[in-house]
Amino acid sequence: MKKEFVVVGLGRFGGSIVRSLSEQGLEVMAIDQDEEKVNEFSSIASHAVVADSTDESVLKSLGIRNFDHVIVAIGEDIQSSILTTLMLKEIGVKNITVKAQNDYHEKVLRKIGADQVVHPERDMGKRIANNIISNNVLDYLELSDEHSIVEIVANERLDGNSLIDLDIRAKYGLNIVAIKRDKDIIVSPQADESVLKGDILIVIGADSDISRFEKKVMF
Repeated sequence: MKKEFVVVGLGRFGGSIVRSLSEQGLEVMAIDQDEEKVNEFSSIASHAVVADSTDESVLKSLGIRNFDHVIVAIGEDIQSSILTTLMLKEIGVKNITVKAQNDYHEKVLRKIGADQVVHPERDMGKRIANNIISNNVLDYLELSDEHSIVEIVANERLDGNSLIDLDIRAKYGLNIVAIKRDKDIIVSPQADESVLKGDILIVIGADSDISRFEKKVMF
């Protein structure tokens, strides 16, 4: 069975989630108090509803408890975000992801039971900053406060060296989990796999080690 999702709040963040899930053929209920926004997504989401998500009786009447995952993407109204999350937990929603405005907001959300908390603006800012400061970094995904996955383009210094020759794990504490080469992806490459200039290395490790690797090898 396909998973079913609810997105509460149809601003830029919530709206993009609705579009992405719908494009993948998944069932999505879109909720907002703004009728104009709901009308905009009526032809995109499986269901689009004008509703007050802080009203427990409304959430129950919509059968929210039966959905697999609810994303609370409410924008500036932190109080509504917190109340909605609280209501969802109380009616027994299995998985709740909530957009946080700041660290204080995140602390409250976690205390009341949010399963996942995201900071889309902050996280995107970090990704852009990391892409700007290094010509070799194509993409950056934060896993925690201290660990990330990055896509790094191999330069002439790495060209022709095997993974065992480079010994990146021992020297830098990093793991190369995959190599993108043209249209191919080599997952869990063997130690004797040679790196070619232009390969995209998918590297996972501590931010400090990634930075050290970039400074020593990539420049």
